[in-house]
Amino acid sequence: MFGSLLAIPGAIAIGVSLGLLGSGGSILTVPVLVYLIGQDEKVAIAGSLFIVGNIAMAGSMQFLRAQLIQWRSVLVFGLPGMMGTYLGAYLATFVPGITQLALFAVIMLLASWLMLRPLDLQQSAHESREIWKVAADGLVVGVITGLVGVGGGFLIVPALVLLGGLSMHQAVATSLVVIAMKSFSGFYKYLDVLEQQSLALDWNTLLLVTGLGIAGSFAGSLLAKRMPQDRLKKWFAWFLVAMGIYILVRTAPAALGFST
Repeated sequence: MFGSLLAIPGAIAIGVSLGLLGSGGSILTVPVLVYLIGQDEKVAIAGSLFIVGNIAMAGSMQFLRAQLIQWRSVLVFGLPGMMGTYLGAYLATFVPGITQLALFAVIMLLASWLMLRPLDLQQSAHESREIWKVAADGLVVGVITGLVGVGGGFLIVPALVLLGGLSMHQAVATSLVVIAMKSFSGFYKYLDVLEQQSLALDWNTLLLVTGLGIAGSFAGSLLAKRMPQDRLKKWFAWFLVAMGIYILVRTAPAALGFST
């Protein structure tokens, strides 16, 4: 019960940040599940994929109506991404949960760096490049998603612009569909991983966080029209730096075998 109560502000923060920033907000999901609710690392990563997949799917509906989703890129990037996420979830069977959390902290720091030093994507968007480059990038990002439980929007959007030649609006819309595909693929495999390790999902918490996250994402989208995006991204990036360092300090010694 206490964990469910703590899930409420965490879930709202996940959704609002996703709605405000378009990508990167889902990186809060694992810390919320581990540190606010007290879930096991592997359970939290599996749950994060479920939550992120559903929030992304709900968020993509508005872009579906606006016909901004580029379905060719969904197939070329998303299908390899699904295979990569499935592979990443399979590899998680052999990686201790504390090590996964340490890797997650590294990804969090990478996300903050990309937000603080954004590429000039608008000038970089031009003709589509080789399909194999887009597919290979989707596969790599998928493995990361499956291993540490992040949606990867902060990696997918630049890849779709730079490699796929999409506009920013198309890339954001398309990335949500890709994130949903990858997340559900990884979650499906994690059901086996959790069963093998005698771990179980807390469905009450998952559904609560998912529902509040979806509602928060719509609220965040409304707020985004009134707030400066550049300043928001910088604030969020520095928050990720602090969180990434905190998680790394807590997990790195154990992950490296230095803790008793």
